[in-house]
Amino acid sequence: MLHLDDDMNSETAAWQEAGVTLPAFDTTSMRQATNQSPVWVHFGAGNLFRAVHAPIAQRLLDLGATDRGILVAESFDPSIIDQAYTPFDNRFLQVILRADGSMDAALIASVAGTYPLGENPESFQDLRQVFRDPGLQMVTTTITEKGYALVDSKGHALPWIAPEFEGGPTKAKSAIGVITALLLERYQAGAFPLALVSTDNFSRNGERFGQAVRRMADEWISRGLAGRDFGGYLDDDMRITFPLTMIDRITPNPDQEVGRRLEAMGMADMSPFRTRGGTAMAPYANTEETWYWVVEDDFPAGRPPLEKAGVYMTNKDTVNAADQMKVTTCLNPLHTALAVFGMLLGYPTMSETIADPDLKALVTRLGYVEGLPVVEDPGIFSPKEFLRQVIEVRIPNPGLPDTPARICTDTSQKMPVRYGNTISKYLCTDGLDASALEAIPLIIAAWLRLLVGSDGQGTDDAGRPVKLSPDPRLKELQGILSGIPLNGSAGRETLSTIIRPILADISVFGTDLNTTPLAGKITNALAAMCQGSDAVAGTLHQVARTW
Repeated sequence: MLHLDDDMNSETAAWQEAGVTLPAFDTTSMRQATNQSPVWVHFGAGNLFRAVHAPIAQRLLDLGATDRGILVAESFDPSIIDQAYTPFDNRFLQVILRADGSMDAALIASVAGTYPLGENPESFQDLRQVFRDPGLQMVTTTITEKGYALVDSKGHALPWIAPEFEGGPTKAKSAIGVITALLLERYQAGAFPLALVSTDNFSRNGERFGQAVRRMADEWISRGLAGRDFGGYLDDDMRITFPLTMIDRITPNPDQEVGRRLEAMGMADMSPFRTRGGTAMAPYANTEETWYWVVEDDFPAGRPPLEKAGVYMTNKDTVNAADQMKVTTCLNPLHTALAVFGMLLGYPTMSETIADPDLKALVTRLGYVEGLPVVEDPGIFSPKEFLRQVIEVRIPNPGLPDTPARICTDTSQKMPVRYGNTISKYLCTDGLDASALEAIPLIIAAWLRLLVGSDGQGTDDAGRPVKLSPDPRLKELQGILSGIPLNGSAGRETLSTIIRPILADISVFGTDLNTTPLAGKITNALAAMCQGSDAVAGTLHQVARTW
């Protein structure tokens, strides 16, 4: 059996027999060159990094386009490093799961060093030296959208952020706090330029990244914990930039069946596990074949030749168009629709949701009929072809062990972008009529129906309790919906009164839906879905037949 840290040179034949593609570069030389003069640091050591960023770095190394690898830091769950990287010599397998059931495995060895922040003070000291190196070109992040949150809706520091505001760089623990402290280090070393590139999955991510870093710095400056000239450094776009990006690759949590298949190929110890911090990891990252990474080309310190690895390097407007296309019409809204109905109807995987003819009809209408009319074509790829791949190839891929529960996480936070944007365009654009929307109000009604329950449990279409995905507003929303009976005894007017405050919440939908034709459609659909067992499936089928 092969182990991830086995010697690649002496065991080449065994690796080939196992069907694992090996790196085409000398890993020892790569690590030496990277540690002497690093160019790329990434924050967030989880599965998306292992499915996208590290393989891109490896592709550039394989091509001879660079001799430097990538350094990865982890602040949210530092145990990822010592449980998923250190035991395997910082190597892992990237596993591509194809729609025909086959899979490809490649040994990724482009990670030159790791930094578990929080558990080991020495890691932060080592990373300070990396940021003092004038040759450092770019910092990328996958810290999730929550990682950029510093204050609540009233502008007050979040409880875990307040000590960082008050204590300054020496108290930094969050990703934003640590990155800001390291930028201060870089400023003090010579005010060297750097690009800070958010690759988290939300719109205008670079702008949000810049705002968060500057807010942290401003808090320190106002308390005399950093000089005002540091603020000028961060505001100087000739030295510090926050490019916009769009990233797209469906990367579910590691699947145990994938581990078993790898062991059957001759790999040892491939079981998934949970880290001490609760992160789902494995000695591999399973992902799909299709991927996109679109980046605003604004790198004041230079950059690796990312385009040689398939990255779209372009301008800000093109990134915005590509991002809006993905998150507001052609992928993310479809994912949420299928996930909500999937939890209601008891489908365990996303591929099984879209195999349901009625759900496929739903997302087909959502994408082609209601979404495409408001899409701005980014010009670098076709929105219609992107959408076709999503509906016909990507989500139906049975090899991807993605679940409705994972996709449903934080749905209240996703609604404004995934549906509110389209609703707003239908309300404000000549030639578009919001009363023509049918899929979107049905999806909103289904989401409300799923939440009927209490204590973090909803109710599926068979009347069984279902554990709901984490959502910061779950308790509040369930409290509002708790009075809805699922036996058909509530009249339409009662339902309308109950859901009115939710539909009025601009933070959820981007507009007060009570002032639009959609309120009545949502109420009618919800009433139909509350008529007892199988009412959700029946309502969906009845509507889908008309499309």
